[in-house]
Amino acid sequence: MTDAAVHAVNPGIGGEVRLSGRKICKSFGPAQVLFDVSIDLHAGEVHALLGENGAGKSTLVKILSGYHEPTEGELVLDGKSISFADSEAGEGHGVILIHQELNLAEQLTVEENIFLGREIKRGWFLDKTAMRAEAKKLLEQLQCDVDPRTRIRDLSVSDRQMVEIAKALSKKADILILDEPTAVLTGREVEILFDQIRRLREQGVAILYISHKLDEIKAIADRVTVLRDGRHIVTEPVVDLSKDDMARLMVGRDIKQMFPHRVSDTSAPIVLSVRDLSVPGQVRDASFDLHKGEVLGFAGIVGAGRTALMEAIIGLRERSSGTIERDGKPVRIASLQDAKNSGIAYLTKDRKGSGLLLNMDMRPNLTLLALEKFGNVIVDRKAEEAALEKAIEAFDIRAADRKAKVGDFSGGNQQKLLLAKVMETDPDIVIIDEPTRGIDIGTKSQIYHFIGGLTDRGKSVILLSSEMPEMLGLSDRIAVMAAGRITGILEGNDRNEHEIMRHATGISGQEGVSVHE
Repeated sequence: MTDAAVHAVNPGIGGEVRLSGRKICKSFGPAQVLFDVSIDLHAGEVHALLGENGAGKSTLVKILSGYHEPTEGELVLDGKSISFADSEAGEGHGVILIHQELNLAEQLTVEENIFLGREIKRGWFLDKTAMRAEAKKLLEQLQCDVDPRTRIRDLSVSDRQMVEIAKALSKKADILILDEPTAVLTGREVEILFDQIRRLREQGVAILYISHKLDEIKAIADRVTVLRDGRHIVTEPVVDLSKDDMARLMVGRDIKQMFPHRVSDTSAPIVLSVRDLSVPGQVRDASFDLHKGEVLGFAGIVGAGRTALMEAIIGLRERSSGTIERDGKPVRIASLQDAKNSGIAYLTKDRKGSGLLLNMDMRPNLTLLALEKFGNVIVDRKAEEAALEKAIEAFDIRAADRKAKVGDFSGGNQQKLLLAKVMETDPDIVIIDEPTRGIDIGTKSQIYHFIGGLTDRGKSVILLSSEMPEMLGLSDRIAVMAAGRITGILEGNDRNEHEIMRHATGISGQEGVSVHE
């Protein structure tokens, strides 16, 4: 029986060590981010890497794959010390990293992306037939029904992730590193990915899996290594650790209360009323009310129309019908400025795209939406700095260098800065889309309590989330969408996972119906 086969039967028993990092240290200028970190990746094993945002996970995997060189320490590949000059050298030795942030050329087709730089040729010419056939075969392995001739820019985010995985599979990885691979995948797509990971494990591939989702770690990993503040905390078999154990090791403390305590008050005044709103091809006749101090969740599977509905409310999408009232009075919202004037703010799920200016530091990012507060002609820098100090404290934004580009921040600190930026406009209503995507458990709890604090101050929140515990833990009521329609608004005892899924799949409920206890 092969090492891989033994491993498949006895989780935690891997084959030979393929790649090791030994006493890895890494500094960027005066800031040291890794301190004597060691890790072994075995053939035929899924090794999970856990840690809060900023713990050093991304830096470590970039060293293991050749994107960074360690300041101290060494890499050992198949028992021999090695140094990767760059990521291409790493890939040449079978070490493939699938980044959290997708690295695809949007103007090229799926097949062109999969074989970019490694094109199949017949003589002097590209063999497009062969590339198309091989790309189709790889996508079929992932049960991804995408035409290889499709351009990346025309694909959904989840399909792009599958293309990235297919690209990695085409490189015949011996050591595969996956950084938050399921952040944008549906439940079904996650199952397909896990099936593929198990097949690769059986083939003897060494897999390093980075995720903040502890359920995933328990489901797919054999061993787990935890980093905290750039230091190695523990490496243990997953079967020996509960999810609570892993959370405690990550943050260095018990997270006693993940979600804030909430008391629902549906008798509070209605601050936002939407009636019969439609977006061509996206949303049909959506109606709902939002109460003062309420968290109203919006649930649904990918493509249900939740984001399109919210973008229509704030003027980012054209509506074909529908009315909006604020505090009982009709309002016309045709732009983000109109939404701002109506006391409505939008926290986008795309923090790295439209949310933040990644090539700038914290101060301009924080004040961009509220520049009128800091001067009409000349910006008051002292006032901006004071606002930044207040935001850093209020939202616990941790940055070693305040002048550093926001693009270099951890995902959690970026998200807290984005929340601070939105709140700088002092809105009455905040629409938050996927507030904790790609964020560690400790920062998640912080953001949940920030949201709770908003409602305690009389603010109202509309929450869009694909995380079921998050939806149930934060929301007072839950509107469920399917195929562009609101199929039910769940309250009381009906606010549970079973009912949400029944309404999200169209099994029960009908448009505009409120479901009570």
